Amino acid sequence: MGFFDFMTEDIAIDLGTANTLIIHKGKIVIDNPSIVARDRRTGKIIAIGHEANKMQGKTHENIKTIRPLKDGVIADFQASEEMIKQFIKSIPAIKKRLFPPSLRMVICIPSGITEVEKRAVKDSAMHMNAKEIYLIYEPMAAAIGVGIDIMEPKGNMIIDIGGGTTEIAVIALGGIVCDKSVKVAGDVFTSDIAYYMRTQHNLYIGERSAERIKIQIGAATEDIEDAPEDMLVQGRDLLSGKPKQVKISYREIAKALDKSIVRIEDAVMETLSQTPPELSADIYNTGIYLAGGGSMLRGLDSRLSRKTDLPVYVAEDPLIAVVKGTGAALNKIEKYKNVLMK
Repeated sequence: MGFFDFMTEDIAIDLGTANTLIIHKGKIVIDNPSIVARDRRTGKIIAIGHEANKMQGKTHENIKTIRPLKDGVIADFQASEEMIKQFIKSIPAIKKRLFPPSLRMVICIPSGITEVEKRAVKDSAMHMNAKEIYLIYEPMAAAIGVGIDIMEPKGNMIIDIGGGTTEIAVIALGGIVCDKSVKVAGDVFTSDIAYYMRTQHNLYIGERSAERIKIQIGAATEDIEDAPEDMLVQGRDLLSGKPKQVKISYREIAKALDKSIVRIEDAVMETLSQTPPELSADIYNTGIYLAGGGSMLRGLDSRLSRKTDLPVYVAEDPLIAVVKGTGAALNKIEKYKNVLMK
């Protein structure tokens, strides 16, 4: 048994729409954008992660950049499999091995996933030489990552705003009591910004530029304390076709994102209205926890706090909360075995 243990590596994967993170031996070894570049003539994958991300929006007809995951689930089976394979191969400890080790994996999945989509994740992992595969729901992993003791008979509410989906869940006794998954998250914010620039400024910008605007001056509300400075944005003028530059402020971005944030607020209110009264009392005392990259949007916590009349806390490092929780579940499989799906 000891010898076979040596042949097995434990890894935890947060397979996100925007980023894929992998934990090995308690350390984050891979943190890469979930994107691949494929050569159309040969069908071969020529770049993944950061390399492929640099190519986005700048390719010619023979190269196509693909995001294999859509709304938190696998949309392009072959590309996602190839991507995960390459990521696993590039883990330093596995790279050194003569023979590929068999893997024990914990993979994070959205709570609104269907059985067919679950099967697709499992099949992908099977092809990766995985001996044991466990799945864990995203809000559950986020709660563990934020530092909540999910096994207590106490209600906690967690909102995980990723790239493809926003997962809202009320957790108690190691289970999800009520949850809601909405397909409004970071990607929708990005396309809202691009749409706003087209309609209000006649400026056509790419996905990467919209993403940059979101990070630099993105805001959920117009009244934020330390407001970011105005930003210069370059793109193509829709009327003349010439390259042009415009100056925009965070207030404009708050307007552009308003409709999408209202949808998240509605989903939060709906989840609260379905929560059993005893757990509602707990949530009144503990507040709401935010995780995921989308929760870093300026003023989002205060806006949700105003809507729900509850304190809202953003996780210490929201981008890695989910993978941290997935890694913790992998380390203590016995403790969390009721939470993990084999």
